[in-house]
Amino acid sequence: MYHFNFTPVFDNFYLLLYGAWLTVRLSFVAMILGLVVSVLGAVARTSRYKILRGLVGAYVEIIRNTPFLIQIFFLFFGLPAVGIALNPNVAALVALVINVGAYGTEITRAGIESVPHGQVEAGRALGLEPVQIFRYVVLKPALRNVYPAMTSQFIYLMLTSSVVSTISANDLASAGADLNAKTFASFEIYLVITAMYLVLSLLFSGLFRLVQHTLFNYPASR
Repeated sequence: MYHFNFTPVFDNFYLLLYGAWLTVRLSFVAMILGLVVSVLGAVARTSRYKILRGLVGAYVEIIRNTPFLIQIFFLFFGLPAVGIALNPNVAALVALVINVGAYGTEITRAGIESVPHGQVEAGRALGLEPVQIFRYVVLKPALRNVYPAMTSQFIYLMLTSSVVSTISANDLASAGADLNAKTFASFEIYLVITAMYLVLSLLFSGLFRLVQHTLFNYPASR
């Protein structure tokens, strides 16, 4: 019979809380930077320049069709061979931004293309410049259309960030591994960490639904 012993976990729970804070911070920074990459990539994907569309398309396909673990290993272990050495936290952030940027590019592109072309033509008829059309005509409907997918991408990003512990980047999974090495209470530690990831996901899901209802006047039940 296995005797549960959560004492080592609760005695060091502050370490897990700090790891959870690092996970949230890393995920938010990566998502914000990834959104910038996504918007720029989506604009490039919908531009009239074939070479630009091809380059961004290649980036998206390469990232979407290779494992995230290999991507982060390439950045952390591969780049030093050509003289580019990144510390674990920077490598983790760069890998997450590159990854979420590729997926976000396609999500944002779909949102832009979902805006009726007639609205864009109406903006042109009113004499609006392309930047003004994008800002006043395209942006809000596109955001409304892609918001659910982008918030789901954030949740996925936060959960995926646990992989960065493989290169000793600081996050909740890394804090759990360190605590496990000290206490050997593997079952209890990873049970608690699983619950913490679940709670974080549910909290952010609820927060995003509230923001969605506030900004886009969605029904509260959605």
